[in-house]
Amino acid sequence: MKKLFLAFCTATLFIACDKVKVDMKNSDKKDSLANDEWKPVDSATATKAWMDYATPGEMQKMIAKADGNWNGETTMWMEDGAQPMTSKSEATNKMMFDGRYQMSTHKGNMMGMPFEGVSILGYDNSKKKFVSTWIDNMGTGIMNMEGDWNSSSKSIEFKGKMTDPSRPGKDCNVREVFTFVDDNTQKMEMFGPDPKTGKEFKTMEIKFTRK
Repeated sequence: MKKLFLAFCTATLFIACDKVKVDMKNSDKKDSLANDEWKPVDSATATKAWMDYATPGEMQKMIAKADGNWNGETTMWMEDGAQPMTSKSEATNKMMFDGRYQMSTHKGNMMGMPFEGVSILGYDNSKKKFVSTWIDNMGTGIMNMEGDWNSSSKSIEFKGKMTDPSRPGKDCNVREVFTFVDDNTQKMEMFGPDPKTGKEFKTMEIKFTRK
């Protein structure tokens, strides 16, 4: 298995390097890839980097502690100062790909309609950041976020962008704070722009308790 992985890494690196050479020959000054300074890396260094990148560590183990079934209590605000709407949901977390990522499936009700969502959470060993994606049955886009660990508050602060369908072709900035209160309690807080002012406000809070 290890030999197969090393072969894959070597082949991937060769293809990537070869592609950059071709792109640099065939591109003009407007090509950002061609303008990036390309520094060659020897095969031993590249192989070790790939191994480190692909090997689950302490951060992945921390994520895995949340595996299992959870109940969610959601509070949602449509605009700053608006009357909150509440609902209940259920979530199931399960690590995948030998402990590299955690898939979460969510089911419940939102604004009186059935709601389903799926997220993938991981820790990028190379970027040293948490990475997250989100899709649900109330949209057709994918939300991507990256976040940093705050050891003092035991939380991850994610930042990213999501589609703003009220402004076609535009994205809006979003922020999420996910707090690991204890082994059986978690809290997710989502922040986005107020539709009237554009200023950030808390749009959603979900309190998760382990079943």
